[in-house]
Amino acid sequence: MLHLLHAFIDLVLHLDRHLVELMADYGSWIYGILFVVIFAETGLVVTPFLPGDSLLFALGALAALDTQGTLSAPGLWALLALAAVLGNLANYSIGRAIGAHAFSGRYRLINVAYLRRTEEYFKRHGAATIALSRFAPILRTFAPFVAGIGHMPYGRFIAYNLVGGASWVGLFIWGGYLFGNLPVVRGNFGLVTLGIVFVSLLPMAVMLLKDRAAARRAGAAPV
Repeated sequence: MLHLLHAFIDLVLHLDRHLVELMADYGSWIYGILFVVIFAETGLVVTPFLPGDSLLFALGALAALDTQGTLSAPGLWALLALAAVLGNLANYSIGRAIGAHAFSGRYRLINVAYLRRTEEYFKRHGAATIALSRFAPILRTFAPFVAGIGHMPYGRFIAYNLVGGASWVGLFIWGGYLFGNLPVVRGNFGLVTLGIVFVSLLPMAVMLLKDRAAARRAGAAPV
């Protein structure tokens, strides 16, 4: 367990270095690897731990430095936006197929607590959650799943899914491309990556704090 934790921390802190190694080993095949990672991070409720925001930012920074043309920022944007959209579509379909059974605790790989928090967030913010949740790890993995469970109209889901997927991937790819190689960023890339992860988790933290505050107020209310 400690070995896995150490490997994950090393991946986050030195994501740019690992990507360079992958480029050296696999060349253009790296596009396929990246497609699978982004698809799984957004499309499978059992893999919310995969890197998303930090990975996209690092890719943008590397694309700006790649003189051999292995990584193309427009190509990454198009391909990984497609992976994100298809991932959410798969997630929605799984949720629609499993339905309310997902809340029973029968599926051990599905975190029911995360699922219920996402459901509450979805109730408060409606269909826009599909687009907005892209910018919150964990939430973006469970939001399309909950939309499927709730039988959100397919056309409406697709519209928000397209907007959210293209915006999320584009923001971090082009953010990394434009700012990822500034001296202050490049010299502290591991810390910047952790900062991106931290900022990305803030919406989830705010949601949890609001839920706890609401629960306390409900508990203190007179019967």
